[in-house]
Amino acid sequence: MSNTERLDLKIPLGQKAHAIARQFAVEQTTPQKGKQIYLNTLAVYAVYSYFKWLHIEVALEEGDSWHPIKQALFDVADLVIPNIGKLECRPVKPGEMTLFLPPEVMENRIGYVGVQFSERLDKVQLLGFVRRDTISPASEQIPIANLKPLNFLFDYIPDAVAHLALNASQIRVNLNQWFENLFENNWMPLEEIFSSINQKKFALRSISSFRKASVVRAKIIDLALQIGNQPVVLIIAITLFSQQKIEILIQLHPMNEKTYLPSNLKLILQVESGEILQEVVSRSNDNFIQLKRFRGNFGEGFNIQVSDGDFTIKETFVI
Repeated sequence: MSNTERLDLKIPLGQKAHAIARQFAVEQTTPQKGKQIYLNTLAVYAVYSYFKWLHIEVALEEGDSWHPIKQALFDVADLVIPNIGKLECRPVKPGEMTLFLPPEVMENRIGYVGVQFSERLDKVQLLGFVRRDTISPASEQIPIANLKPLNFLFDYIPDAVAHLALNASQIRVNLNQWFENLFENNWMPLEEIFSSINQKKFALRSISSFRKASVVRAKIIDLALQIGNQPVVLIIAITLFSQQKIEILIQLHPMNEKTYLPSNLKLILQVESGEILQEVVSRSNDNFIQLKRFRGNFGEGFNIQVSDGDFTIKETFVI
C-alpha cells in the first residue's frame, strides 16, 4: 500500500479519555506542561482504543506516559504492547505536517504513530506508522508524508493479526445482559462511535422504524489490516418481544464521515451450526445495509459475519 492509499482512520475521543487527561494535567506545575500531558494522554488513549477494538492486547497503564513522575519529567506518549515493546503515539496538532520527537523517545521504541487532533479534540486521525530502525538517531521531526500505513505496524505482531477474526468470534456477546446495562468491551453508544453529528443523526434515523428498541449499541469493524479497506460500524438494536424472545435489528454503516459503504461488503446472519439464514451485499451507493429484523429465544446463539470476500470478521452472540 502506498502513502496515497493511507487509511483515513478517525478515532472518537469520549468523556472517559478526556477525564483521564484532565486528571493527569491538573497535577502539573505549569499550564504548558499540563497541556502537553493532556494531548499526550489523549493520543495514547486513542491508539489504545484502536487496539482494543481489534482485540489486540496492550498494557495501557504500564507505559511511562501513565507514570506520574515520568510523565512530569519527560515528554512521553508510549503505549506498551506486551512481549513486543513500546509504541510512541506522537500527538500532532491541527495543521501540523510533522511529528516532533523529543530526545527521551528516541530509545526503547519499536516505532512511532502519528495522532492528529481535530480542532475540538473530539476525535483524532491515525496518520500512519514509522519504524524506529528506519530513521536517523538524530531525527527531531518526521514528515507526515513519510509515514507508512498502519498495516506496517502489525508486522510486529503477526500472531495477533492472524488470530484477529478467531479472537473476535470466541467472545460471545450476551445480548440478554444488555437489558441490564452490562456490555462487552467495544460495544458502545452511537455518540462514542460517530464523530459527526449528522452521521449520528442518520444512524438514529435509520433505526427509527424499530421504535421499540430499548438498547442500541455499535462496534467498529476494521478489515483494514488485511485489505486496506475503510472501517465500518456494526449497529445492533434489540427489544423484548415476549418473556422468552427478543427482536433484533442489525445494520452496517460507513465510518469517519464517509457517505457510502465500500462496494461488495457482505453482512451475513448464521445459526451456530454455520447455516446462513440471511445475507445482504453493499452496492457503491449504499449509505448502509441491514438484515431483516428477526427474533430469537433466550439461550439461542447466532453469528454475524462482515466480509469483503477475501477477509472475514465474525461476531458471536447469545440471546
